[in-house]
Amino acid sequence: MTFEKNLERLEQIATSLDRDELSLEQALTLFEEGIAKLKEATAELAKAEGRVAKLVEKAEGVFEVVEVQARSAPADIEESSAPVKRDARSAPAGKNARG
Repeated sequence: MTFEKNLERLEQIATSLDRDELSLEQALTLFEEGIAKLKEATAELAKAEGRVAKLVEKAEGVFEVVEVQARSAPADIEESSAPVKRDARSAPAGKNARG
């Protein structure tokens, strides 16, 4: 399936999930399909980025083949394993930051 078709299907899935008349099983099935379409679209996008990055135009208008480093998942999809630090300014309301 093409990148555009995957995006189109993802939009349809999101619209369907917004409706209240779905059963839990139907919602889970659509969610699983959505995750699969997202992975396919991400792979297609990475492939296209690689093809574009192979040719880089120099200032003189000459194209040059360059090495492309593999990229990891987008930061907004990837979960961070780093602990979150809080200081007194970010402590929840009504609690003393010192304990």
